[in-house]
Amino acid sequence: MPDAALTYHQRVAETKRAAIVSAATGLFGENGYESTSLARVAEVAGVSTATLFKQFPTKADLFEAIVLDFWGRTATSASASEELDGLDPVGGLTALGDRYAELLLRPGMAGLHRMVIAEAPRFPELARIQFDLGKEPFFGRVHAYLTTADDKGSLRVPNPTDAATQFLGMISNVVFWPKLLLVEWDPSPEQISRTIADAVAMVTSYYHPRHA
Repeated sequence: MPDAALTYHQRVAETKRAAIVSAATGLFGENGYESTSLARVAEVAGVSTATLFKQFPTKADLFEAIVLDFWGRTATSASASEELDGLDPVGGLTALGDRYAELLLRPGMAGLHRMVIAEAPRFPELARIQFDLGKEPFFGRVHAYLTTADDKGSLRVPNPTDAATQFLGMISNVVFWPKLLLVEWDPSPEQISRTIADAVAMVTSYYHPRHA
């Protein structure tokens, strides 16, 4: 019975947490970070302020949860990395490229970036949270994959940082960044697949071992 009760309370806590994060995401996007009070978040989420503060003592803590939800908490886990084991560079980079595009295209991702850019002069910690918990972990995953490929000899990558930047940049420059200025920007699935395939082809060709 105690275990069942604990599970029930955990489910309730998770449900309330999800409601809080969802409410904050909408309010931050609509009104901005500075203009959104935690009391208003609690009101929209349908929870007490005490419940909100128990889970998120500060507004920055709440923003961290939003970033983690957008980027996926398992994006850099060991199991996620193991999924790439045994794949050749084309297969591995294609899987990473597909995942990156999927993350960038999540509803609200562009709005999250616009809000961070607008608020960064007053709240530079938002940009740091977005970078440290969002973009950087996925970049690290690509960096690690390229480093491993170099160790195995399937690619020759003298500077994995440059290679990862080039690979992800080729994808985001078509899939995501134009949307920050052009709200109507909406690349088709075919265009996205072609962009990822081109990025994979360029990286695997340029860093092919024959060029060593």
